[in-house]
Amino acid sequence: MSDMDHRPGVREAYLVKRHLKLEALDAARAETIAQEINRLVGVDKVALDKSSGRLDVAYDAVHLRIEQLEEIVRKYGSDLDHGWWTHFKEGWYRFTDQNVRDNAQHEPWSHHRIMPRR
Repeated sequence: MSDMDHRPGVREAYLVKRHLKLEALDAARAETIAQEINRLVGVDKVALDKSSGRLDVAYDAVHLRIEQLEEIVRKYGSDLDHGWWTHFKEGWYRFTDQNVRDNAQHEPWSHHRIMPRR
């Protein structure tokens, strides 16, 4: 795949996929949450299964953070599942989102680079 296979502004190198289980989710809220997340810059794909309460999102981690998704979910009266597995994944997602942002800003260094002349 290339960057051309994704929505504008989404780069393949920084694309992450997140799977979150939600609580207190009804059909009307689910549709509203999915639509609002889908409008965010950096989102590539959104899928929300109303029956299981599972939110699947693919996004460019340079433009978007997991906390922004959580804010939208809470705004509409739902929340992330409070089980240990969801809590563990949420922490891992935060860590990897920050790592992707840090790596995107990092300028690679090589000792083979020619030194500038004075």
